[in-house]
Amino acid sequence: MNFFSKETNKGNWMRITSWTTIIYMVFIGLPIFALVLRGLGSQQLINNIFSDLTLQALRLSFITSSISILAIVLFATPTAYYLSRKTGTLKRIIEILIDLPIVLPPVVAGVAMLMAFGRNGLLSNLFGNTEYSVSFTTLAVILAQIFVAAPFYTKSASNGFAQVPRELEDISQTLGMTPIKTFWKITLPIASPTILGGLALSWARALSEFGATLMFAGNFIGKTQTMPLAILSAMETDFDAAIALSILLLIASTVILVILTMLGQRSNSVEVRE
Repeated sequence: MNFFSKETNKGNWMRITSWTTIIYMVFIGLPIFALVLRGLGSQQLINNIFSDLTLQALRLSFITSSISILAIVLFATPTAYYLSRKTGTLKRIIEILIDLPIVLPPVVAGVAMLMAFGRNGLLSNLFGNTEYSVSFTTLAVILAQIFVAAPFYTKSASNGFAQVPRELEDISQTLGMTPIKTFWKITLPIASPTILGGLALSWARALSEFGATLMFAGNFIGKTQTMPLAILSAMETDFDAAIALSILLLIASTVILVILTMLGQRSNSVEVRE
């Protein structure tokens, strides 16, 4: 009797989870479907996608987000490994600082960066040079993207490194491998699926960054106007152009997500075979 009761409860629970999953997927998928449907119904879709304004914004978005991701990987990977191997108060403080840009409104992040790196910001006053400023430049776009996107990669990479047994690293170094070689040959390959997942999220966040970029870098065509800012500008003048830009950004984000997901699955399958 208890067996059938447990099976019945399990079946009811699975039906509940199935329906909530369907509702969730409809909630996520419906706006995307509506966007694509509206875009396909526009006679100017192709012209708007291949316009000079769109291509400039797309080029700038990919260049700045690629540089941002490269910088994030170079600087955040050692930090993530450090956090995965440390405990205590210092680790918690560092993790809070790293997580802060996730919960901080992007507009506030932009204002904060302006106060730090702007013409009359903290660094300018500290070094006595108020003539040069990185604000409202392409470099400001990159810094804003790094600020908001880095935590996603850092957290994922730290979780990935934490899953690597320390015994493997100890054995590797006992056999004569240096710590750096152990990291490249043992730790990084095992943690790579989780790291690539974080990389996908981080890149998507950098590519879609809006608020901090607007406040810190401005909205100048060909200089700081990324795809999200181009969509904002187009919404005020040409709604069909905004739709075309949105679809293009949707395609770009989806392609990046699919590629990095496939790479993560491939790394995972290689690890399993080994």
